[in-house]
Amino acid sequence: MELNPDFTWQNSPIFVGSLAETLGPWLKEQSYSQILVLTDTNTYVHCLPSLKDLLPYPFHTIQIPAGEQHKNLETCAQIWQQLLHYKLDRKSLLINLGGGVIGDMGGFCAATWKRGIHFIQVPTTLLAMTDAAIGGKTGIDFQGIKNTIGVFQTPAAVFADPAFLNTLPNREFISGLAEVLKHGFIGDPELLSNFANLQPAVLRSLPWPQILIQSIAVKVRVVTEDPKENGLRMLLNYGHTIGHALESYFLETNTPLTHGEAIAIGMICETPAPHHTQVTQLLAPFFPKVPIPKETYNSLWQLMQQDKKNSSGAVRLAIPDELPYTMKVLDITEPQLGNLLQKYAVTEF
Repeated sequence: MELNPDFTWQNSPIFVGSLAETLGPWLKEQSYSQILVLTDTNTYVHCLPSLKDLLPYPFHTIQIPAGEQHKNLETCAQIWQQLLHYKLDRKSLLINLGGGVIGDMGGFCAATWKRGIHFIQVPTTLLAMTDAAIGGKTGIDFQGIKNTIGVFQTPAAVFADPAFLNTLPNREFISGLAEVLKHGFIGDPELLSNFANLQPAVLRSLPWPQILIQSIAVKVRVVTEDPKENGLRMLLNYGHTIGHALESYFLETNTPLTHGEAIAIGMICETPAPHHTQVTQLLAPFFPKVPIPKETYNSLWQLMQQDKKNSSGAVRLAIPDELPYTMKVLDITEPQLGNLLQKYAVTEF
């Protein structure tokens, strides 16, 4: 059976469709010494059953706790311990079955195990399918700073099965929508037309296989042009300078934000006129306003000091320019951050 991927990036095929029609046949063409599947407590229950019958020979599983708060060195040590226990050699395969946390952390553990073994991404969330699983970024959080430790490592393949979207709670489903809309804002205005005047109640009824293709196409184009984030790839961090700081800060509170919720706030804050109204109107139905007390502003600023886009100590925002796939990079100060957060606070939606 000849497999035709929907995209190929750095010799890594990306498939969108049923795992039975993509992953199963692909694995039969490989010759790995053994397979280990990394799951979290959610994907072990809801997603692993869909995978079991597709694996061509016996496999082992690793189960870790779900959640961004576990994306750290301590959890990596647990994963590496299991790789050691199962005697994974350099011809083994690690399958990352989960959302962005599993993909980022599993890819990092595979990339550093015996100087690198093959891994594949099987994203199970909208966020991971449209963004986190594509582009070869792997890594973990450190000292409360997101994605501080990591490497670029291309997976052997990516398999995005839209059927997994049915396993997601509404909040997680909508979280991934932030990255889909971001791709529309930075590269494909037609993608945004799927969501204009849309109510959250009908979100799941949209043609998600086609929407995934459109969204992934934006990510693939950007990372193809700039694989190591030396230029245009910074545009994929639109909304993330402020958003990552919000996500890290609220993770340590009793009201943590999902990644998408934080990035949606970031996009609203970072977008200047004349596009601020359009961005806000598209995001507002799905991401209700979150109170951000003024006493948090300094803590957020301190977190932003560690952003990867920073240069010579300046905190930088990468925002879309007038044409698709073009950007502006702006330096901001702590008082300007306060102004942006205040603008968000008084924006009506």
